Amino acid sequence: MSTATATTAAVPPRTGAADGRIGLRANLRHIGALARRNMLQIKQDPESMMDALLMPVIFTLLFVYVFGGSITGKGHQHEYVNYVIPGLMAMMGMNIAMAVGTGVNDDFKKGVMDRFRTMPIARSSVLIAKIVVELGRMLIAIAILLGMGFALGLSIETDVPHLLAAVALSGVFGASLMWIFILLGLTMKSPQAVQGVAMLVLMPLQFGSSIFAKPTTMPGWLENFTKVNPLSNLADASRALINGGAVAHSVWVTLAWAVGITLVTMPLAVAQFRKKT
Repeated sequence: MSTATATTAAVPPRTGAADGRIGLRANLRHIGALARRNMLQIKQDPESMMDALLMPVIFTLLFVYVFGGSITGKGHQHEYVNYVIPGLMAMMGMNIAMAVGTGVNDDFKKGVMDRFRTMPIARSSVLIAKIVVELGRMLIAIAILLGMGFALGLSIETDVPHLLAAVALSGVFGASLMWIFILLGLTMKSPQAVQGVAMLVLMPLQFGSSIFAKPTTMPGWLENFTKVNPLSNLADASRALINGGAVAHSVWVTLAWAVGITLVTMPLAVAQFRKKT
Protein backbone atom coordinates (compact mmCIF):
# COMPACT_ATOMS: atom_id res chain seq x y z
CA MET A 1 0.00 0.00 0.00
CA SER A 2 1.39 3.41 -0.90
CA THR A 3 2.03 6.13 1.68
CA ALA A 4 -0.70 8.35 0.23
CA THR A 5 -3.25 5.52 0.29
CA ALA A 6 -2.31 4.57 3.84
CA THR A 7 -2.59 8.20 4.89
CA THR A 8 -6.02 8.57 3.32
CA ALA A 9 -7.25 5.48 5.13
CA ALA A 10 -5.65 6.50 8.41
CA VAL A 11 -7.05 10.03 8.71
CA PRO A 12 -10.80 10.16 9.33
CA PRO A 13 -13.00 12.80 7.71
CA ARG A 14 -13.48 16.08 9.48
CA THR A 15 -16.33 16.38 11.89
CA GLY A 16 -16.18 20.06 12.61
CA ALA A 17 -18.72 22.76 13.11
CA ALA A 18 -20.86 24.17 10.34
CA ASP A 19 -18.53 27.14 9.85
CA GLY A 20 -15.67 24.80 8.93
CA ARG A 21 -13.86 24.91 12.26
CA ILE A 22 -12.54 21.57 13.50
CA GLY A 23 -13.67 20.47 16.93
CA LEU A 24 -11.29 19.36 19.67
CA ARG A 25 -12.40 15.72 19.52
CA ALA A 26 -11.89 15.57 15.74
CA ASN A 27 -8.54 17.30 16.07
CA LEU A 28 -7.36 14.77 18.65
CA ARG A 29 -8.54 11.93 16.43
CA HIS A 30 -6.59 13.35 13.50
CA ILE A 31 -3.46 13.69 15.64
CA GLY A 32 -3.85 10.08 16.75
CA ALA A 33 -4.27 8.82 13.19
CA LEU A 34 -1.28 10.79 11.94
CA ALA A 35 0.85 9.67 14.88
CA ARG A 36 -0.05 6.08 14.02
CA ARG A 37 1.03 6.73 10.43
CA ASN A 38 4.41 8.02 11.69
CA MET A 39 4.85 4.98 13.94
CA LEU A 40 4.07 2.66 11.03
CA GLN A 41 6.81 4.41 9.09
CA ILE A 42 9.26 3.61 11.89
CA LYS A 43 8.06 -0.02 11.89
CA GLN A 44 8.71 -0.24 8.15
CA ASP A 45 12.10 1.45 8.56
CA PRO A 46 13.54 0.29 11.92
CA GLU A 47 16.91 1.81 11.06
CA SER A 48 15.34 5.20 11.80
CA MET A 49 15.47 4.21 15.48
CA MET A 50 19.24 3.72 15.46
CA ASP A 51 19.96 7.22 16.76
CA ALA A 52 17.57 6.85 19.71
CA LEU A 53 18.92 3.39 20.58
CA LEU A 54 22.66 3.85 20.08
CA MET A 55 23.27 7.53 20.76
CA PRO A 56 22.72 7.23 24.55
CA VAL A 57 25.11 4.28 24.76
CA ILE A 58 27.85 5.94 22.71
CA PHE A 59 27.55 9.33 24.39
CA THR A 60 27.56 7.86 27.89
CA LEU A 61 30.66 5.73 27.34
CA LEU A 62 32.44 8.49 25.41
CA PHE A 63 31.89 11.33 27.84
CA VAL A 64 32.29 9.32 31.04
CA TYR A 65 35.59 7.77 29.99
CA VAL A 66 36.97 10.77 28.07
CA PHE A 67 35.85 13.74 30.17
CA GLY A 68 35.39 11.83 33.42
CA GLY A 69 39.06 11.01 33.85
CA SER A 70 40.20 14.60 33.28
CA ILE A 71 37.57 16.04 35.64
CA THR A 72 37.57 13.53 38.52
CA GLY A 73 40.95 11.87 37.93
CA LYS A 74 41.99 8.64 36.28
CA GLY A 75 40.23 5.65 37.82
CA HIS A 76 37.48 7.82 39.36
CA GLN A 77 35.22 8.15 36.34
CA HIS A 78 32.31 6.68 38.30
CA GLU A 79 32.20 9.92 40.32
CA TYR A 80 31.48 11.81 37.12
CA VAL A 81 28.44 9.67 36.24
CA ASN A 82 26.06 11.47 38.61
CA TYR A 83 27.12 14.79 37.13
CA VAL A 84 27.01 14.02 33.42
CA ILE A 85 23.97 11.71 33.10
CA PRO A 86 21.43 14.41 34.09
CA GLY A 87 23.18 16.73 31.67
CA LEU A 88 23.02 14.18 28.87
CA MET A 89 19.25 13.96 29.41
CA ALA A 90 19.10 17.56 28.21
CA MET A 91 21.37 16.74 25.28
CA MET A 92 19.19 13.78 24.20
CA GLY A 93 16.18 16.04 23.77
CA MET A 94 18.07 18.44 21.55
CA ASN A 95 19.55 15.76 19.31
CA ILE A 96 16.24 13.93 18.87
CA ALA A 97 14.54 17.25 18.14
CA MET A 98 16.87 17.82 15.20
CA ALA A 99 15.48 14.69 13.50
CA VAL A 100 12.00 16.25 13.42
CA GLY A 101 13.15 19.08 11.18
CA THR A 102 14.88 16.80 8.68
CA GLY A 103 11.85 14.48 8.68
CA VAL A 104 9.40 17.29 7.93
CA ASN A 105 11.63 18.59 5.15
CA ASP A 106 11.94 15.12 3.65
CA ASP A 107 8.15 14.62 3.75
CA PHE A 108 7.71 17.79 1.71
CA LYS A 109 10.26 16.52 -0.81
CA LYS A 110 8.24 13.32 -1.20
CA GLY A 111 4.95 15.20 -1.62
CA VAL A 112 3.40 13.71 1.52
CA MET A 113 2.77 17.09 3.11
CA ASP A 114 1.01 18.36 -0.02
CA ARG A 115 -1.39 15.45 0.32
CA PHE A 116 -2.04 16.31 3.98
CA ARG A 117 -2.80 19.94 3.09
CA THR A 118 -5.55 18.86 0.70
CA MET A 119 -7.32 16.94 3.46
CA PRO A 120 -9.95 18.43 5.82
CA ILE A 121 -7.73 18.34 8.91
CA ALA A 122 -6.18 20.99 11.13
CA ARG A 123 -2.76 21.99 9.81
CA SER A 124 -1.30 21.91 13.31
CA SER A 125 -2.35 18.25 13.77
CA VAL A 126 0.22 17.13 11.17
CA LEU A 127 3.04 18.80 13.09
CA ILE A 128 1.78 17.87 16.56
CA ALA A 129 1.57 14.21 15.51
CA LYS A 130 5.24 14.31 14.56
CA ILE A 131 6.13 15.79 17.94
CA VAL A 132 4.12 13.10 19.77
CA VAL A 133 6.03 10.31 18.02
CA GLU A 134 9.41 12.02 18.48
CA LEU A 135 8.64 12.45 22.18
CA GLY A 136 8.22 8.69 22.33
CA ARG A 137 11.61 8.25 20.69
CA MET A 138 13.10 10.72 23.15
CA LEU A 139 11.72 8.83 26.15
CA ILE A 140 13.19 5.60 24.78
CA ALA A 141 16.58 7.32 24.40
CA ILE A 142 16.41 8.69 27.96
CA ALA A 143 15.45 5.26 29.32
CA ILE A 144 18.50 3.72 27.63
CA LEU A 145 20.65 6.59 28.90
CA LEU A 146 19.51 5.99 32.48
CA GLY A 147 20.08 2.26 32.07
CA MET A 148 23.65 2.95 30.98
CA GLY A 149 24.02 5.34 33.88
CA PHE A 150 22.89 2.73 36.41
CA ALA A 151 25.27 0.20 34.85
CA LEU A 152 28.15 2.67 35.37
CA GLY A 153 27.20 3.55 38.94
CA LEU A 154 24.52 6.23 38.75
CA SER A 155 22.77 6.62 42.09
CA ILE A 156 19.48 8.40 42.76
CA GLU A 157 20.03 10.58 45.82
CA THR A 158 16.40 11.73 45.95
CA ASP A 159 13.62 9.30 44.96
CA VAL A 160 11.81 7.85 41.95
CA PRO A 161 9.20 10.67 41.67
CA HIS A 162 12.02 13.21 41.44
CA LEU A 163 13.70 11.08 38.76
CA LEU A 164 10.45 10.92 36.78
CA ALA A 165 10.09 14.70 37.18
CA ALA A 166 13.55 15.14 35.63
CA VAL A 167 12.52 12.93 32.69
CA ALA A 168 9.25 14.86 32.26
CA LEU A 169 11.07 18.20 32.37
CA SER A 170 13.45 17.01 29.66
CA GLY A 171 10.44 15.92 27.58
CA VAL A 172 8.66 19.26 27.94
CA PHE A 173 11.75 21.23 26.98
CA GLY A 174 12.56 18.82 24.15
CA ALA A 175 9.06 19.25 22.71
CA SER A 176 9.53 23.02 22.63
CA LEU A 177 12.83 22.61 20.78
CA MET A 178 11.08 20.45 18.19
CA TRP A 179 9.03 23.47 17.07
CA ILE A 180 12.30 25.30 16.32
CA PHE A 181 13.56 22.43 14.18
CA ILE A 182 10.18 21.98 12.48
CA LEU A 183 10.35 25.66 11.53
CA LEU A 184 13.86 25.09 10.18
CA GLY A 185 12.63 22.05 8.26
CA LEU A 186 9.86 24.11 6.69
CA THR A 187 12.23 26.96 5.84
CA MET A 188 15.36 25.24 4.54
CA LYS A 189 15.47 23.77 1.02
CA SER A 190 16.92 20.35 1.85
CA PRO A 191 17.41 17.94 4.79
CA GLN A 192 21.17 18.51 4.49
CA ALA A 193 20.66 22.26 4.94
CA VAL A 194 18.51 21.60 8.03
CA GLN A 195 21.23 19.39 9.53
CA GLY A 196 23.92 21.96 8.77
CA VAL A 197 22.08 24.84 10.41
CA ALA A 198 21.01 22.62 13.31
CA MET A 199 24.61 21.65 14.06
CA LEU A 200 25.61 25.32 14.10
CA VAL A 201 22.95 25.83 16.78
CA LEU A 202 23.55 22.59 18.69
CA MET A 203 27.30 22.71 19.18
CA PRO A 204 27.60 26.06 21.01
CA LEU A 205 24.53 25.37 23.13
CA GLN A 206 25.64 21.88 24.15
CA PHE A 207 29.29 22.53 24.88
CA GLY A 208 28.79 26.08 26.14
CA SER A 209 26.68 24.81 29.01
CA SER A 210 26.92 23.00 32.32
CA ILE A 211 26.15 19.63 30.71
CA PHE A 212 29.73 18.33 30.75
CA ALA A 213 31.66 20.57 33.13
CA LYS A 214 31.04 23.11 35.85
CA PRO A 215 30.89 26.66 34.43
CA THR A 216 33.24 27.88 37.18
CA THR A 217 36.12 26.15 35.36
CA MET A 218 35.45 28.14 32.16
CA PRO A 219 36.71 31.58 31.06
CA GLY A 220 34.60 34.47 32.32
CA TRP A 221 32.92 35.22 28.97
CA LEU A 222 31.95 31.56 28.48
CA GLU A 223 30.76 31.24 32.07
CA ASN A 224 28.46 34.22 31.47
CA PHE A 225 27.10 32.53 28.35
CA THR A 226 26.30 29.35 30.27
CA LYS A 227 24.22 31.35 32.73
CA VAL A 228 21.77 32.38 30.00
CA ASN A 229 21.95 29.08 28.13
CA PRO A 230 18.61 27.25 28.61
CA LEU A 231 20.38 23.88 28.38
CA SER A 232 22.37 24.80 31.49
CA ASN A 233 19.14 25.45 33.38
CA LEU A 234 17.70 22.13 32.21
CA ALA A 235 20.88 20.24 33.12
CA ASP A 236 21.04 21.92 36.54
CA ALA A 237 17.36 21.21 37.19
CA SER A 238 17.72 17.52 36.24
CA ARG A 239 20.88 17.27 38.34
CA ALA A 240 19.13 18.75 41.39
CA LEU A 241 16.11 16.47 40.93
CA ILE A 242 18.36 13.40 40.81
CA ASN A 243 21.20 14.36 43.17
CA GLY A 244 19.31 16.65 45.52
CA GLY A 245 19.72 20.37 46.11
CA ALA A 246 17.92 23.61 45.30
CA VAL A 247 15.69 22.88 42.34
CA ALA A 248 12.89 25.43 42.14
CA HIS A 249 14.73 28.21 40.29
CA SER A 250 16.19 26.01 37.55
CA VAL A 251 12.88 24.19 37.03
CA TRP A 252 10.84 27.37 36.67
CA VAL A 253 13.40 28.98 34.37
CA THR A 254 13.42 25.85 32.18
CA LEU A 255 9.61 25.78 32.03
CA ALA A 256 9.55 29.49 31.19
CA TRP A 257 11.98 28.87 28.31
CA ALA A 258 9.86 25.95 27.07
CA VAL A 259 6.63 27.96 27.12
CA GLY A 260 8.28 30.99 25.52
CA ILE A 261 9.88 28.97 22.71
CA THR A 262 6.60 27.17 21.99
CA LEU A 263 4.49 30.35 21.97
CA VAL A 264 6.87 31.99 19.50
CA THR A 265 7.78 29.14 17.16
CA MET A 266 4.58 27.04 17.03
CA PRO A 267 2.45 29.72 15.28
CA LEU A 268 5.35 30.50 12.93
CA ALA A 269 5.76 26.81 12.06
CA VAL A 270 2.02 26.33 11.38
CA ALA A 271 1.94 29.49 9.25
CA GLN A 272 4.99 28.33 7.28
CA PHE A 273 3.38 24.90 6.82
CA ARG A 274 0.29 26.53 5.30
CA LYS A 275 2.20 28.56 2.71
CA LYS A 276 5.19 26.35 1.91
CA THR A 277 5.29 25.25 -1.72
